[in-house]
Amino acid sequence: MKATRQLHDLGQSLWLDNITRTLLDDGTLARYIEEDSITGLTSNPSIFDAAISGGDAYDAGIHAKSLMGMQGEALFTELALEDLRRAADLFQPVFESTGHVDGWVSMEVSPLLAADTAGSIAAARHIHHKGRRDNLFVKIPGTPEGVPAIEEAIFLGIPINVTLLFSCAQYEAVSEAYMRGIERRLQAGLDPRVGSVASLFISRWDVASNKQLPDELHNKLGIAVGQQTYRAYRQMLASARWQKLADAGAMPQRLLWASTGTKDPDASDTLYISAFAAPETINTMPEKTLHAFADHGELHGVMDVDGGDADAVLARISAAGVDIDQLALTLQREGAEAFVKSWHHLLDGIAEKARQLAGKSDGAVLK
Repeated sequence: MKATRQLHDLGQSLWLDNITRTLLDDGTLARYIEEDSITGLTSNPSIFDAAISGGDAYDAGIHAKSLMGMQGEALFTELALEDLRRAADLFQPVFESTGHVDGWVSMEVSPLLAADTAGSIAAARHIHHKGRRDNLFVKIPGTPEGVPAIEEAIFLGIPINVTLLFSCAQYEAVSEAYMRGIERRLQAGLDPRVGSVASLFISRWDVASNKQLPDELHNKLGIAVGQQTYRAYRQMLASARWQKLADAGAMPQRLLWASTGTKDPDASDTLYISAFAAPETINTMPEKTLHAFADHGELHGVMDVDGGDADAVLARISAAGVDIDQLALTLQREGAEAFVKSWHHLLDGIAEKARQLAGKSDGAVLK
């Protein structure tokens, strides 16, 4: 049995951290669903930037929409939602068979809104309306300004994938926001079943800290933070507050492991897949990591619900000079900045392609 199937049977959802039109057109995504137990996917501005700039698969769509007068963010949103609707339809059977727990795709609000609560809420409503798929998450970053936007979006019945979480404290803040949104829905007599996941980024911790740490602590920080957060997640699910919401019909906001591709060439290419084997969670992985785990991945047990040795490892890393709390804030800020950079590059690239395609079209007409 493939290791991917073993994780699936354990109760963990495996999602693809990628989407391209080519993956849809050539049947690759359908094959991942059939052969590798993939049951959802995530996207972000960097992924779409690479997909659109990396070939000509989007050229016809860019040209047609430009002729209709679309440009900038509106043009990109239409391109992205075309792909995500198709992906959502592929995942619709698992979405229905799991009672809407699994089978989701994700579309991010503009990263320019990371510090704009009202703007994030408005963007989430717009994407939710334009998406026209029940299994489409809107991604909102778990920044201080994003937390109230997440609560309000949940209250409005918009399924939310909380992105750019780096610490247990950041996770706990958005978990609280999710529960407040559900509690408000119940008070208003609304259906409490609103899907949500909370995405904790892993590998960037180790990229940032390895250079400060002795060899024996390399690639330990991300896993320890994940273990600590998993403990908080299990404690939340066992809490009286959550049980009351669950009894009323609410769905848990599942914990999602993000940024799980190994960045250290000296480490296992399946490090963050084996380490985060846990039921009732999601691991979203790049294609390269999916291929590696399907080929030679191994399970080494299930995550400890009590956090394992996380506290001891974090103490050793702190003693080695890493300010973990400050690093969490830095990683979230830098992650938001990186998405802004990709966003500008993405929109500039679409605009340039539109100009080039319009020139070629004019030339053809002149001939």
